[in-house]
Amino acid sequence: MMSFILRRLIQTLIVIGALSFFCFYLMSLMPGDPVDMMISSNPNMTSEDVSRLRELYGLDQPVYKRYLNWVSTLAQGDLGYSRTYRVPVTEILGPRLWNTFILSGLSLIFSLLVAIPLGVFAALNQGKKLDYFINFFAFAGISLPSFWLAIVLILIFAVQIPLFPASGTMSVGTDMTSFEGFFDRIKYLILPTLSLSFMSIGSFVRFTRSSMLEAMRNDYIRTARAKGLSRSRVLIVHGFRNALLPLITVVALSFSSLFSGAVITETVFAYQGVGQLVLASIQSNDFNVAMVSFMISVSMVLTMNLVADLLYGVADPRITYV
Repeated sequence: MMSFILRRLIQTLIVIGALSFFCFYLMSLMPGDPVDMMISSNPNMTSEDVSRLRELYGLDQPVYKRYLNWVSTLAQGDLGYSRTYRVPVTEILGPRLWNTFILSGLSLIFSLLVAIPLGVFAALNQGKKLDYFINFFAFAGISLPSFWLAIVLILIFAVQIPLFPASGTMSVGTDMTSFEGFFDRIKYLILPTLSLSFMSIGSFVRFTRSSMLEAMRNDYIRTARAKGLSRSRVLIVHGFRNALLPLITVVALSFSSLFSGAVITETVFAYQGVGQLVLASIQSNDFNVAMVSFMISVSMVLTMNLVADLLYGVADPRITYV
């Protein structure tokens, strides 16, 4: 298994390097750079000042040289400086990254707790009213736009029935204990979590139902029943465990997509996460913040792919790694 993990890690580094250069090149093609912004804010700048600033920022060099310089500073632990917020990237990205991680993790956990039982019940009651109702719920979750659902949740639970705050990450300007601060954060997370989870629940229900139906039609299920095993053991040990294999891939990739795709939810709820930060950084041509965020997103996708491959062996002992 160690050789398999080592090969995958090498492949991951190669993919990250190739994608980072491609993204770096695309960012270099965007109109405007820090010097252009300085010129627009200070029309008294001379051509000599512009040349000096471009040399200072390395903008007069070819793209590949600028990329190698950026990689060398990144390898030394220097993530650069945010041109928009005038602070180091780690200072602005760290808290935003943690906020998005909390939101994505809670959304994924809530989605799985709701979707997996619903998918199993739908498979076990195929063609019945419960199956039709769960399928209708799943299709509604897949079809509804996330921004529309977020606005509806705000109108119902923040305006009509003011149970939760409409926007923000935490209460500001109040002295709270750690216990009170914890529940204050939870209060601000409920509506964004529901909004981000609803679409994932629909997808997970459909995948769980189809995987469970396929697993329950196999010969080993018939053999297990013929041996006189209990219904619960047949469903859990022989049915659900084999149905986990395709679900593992979907869940692993969904976590990375939730992590990098929460831009709309974070924007509607004014949640201080990394998705909203990346969008603002690209619009303002804040190069360092956008590139580091992109590297984190790519690394998350590739890492979750590796985790999914390793979990296959846990779910199915017949799978070996060479």
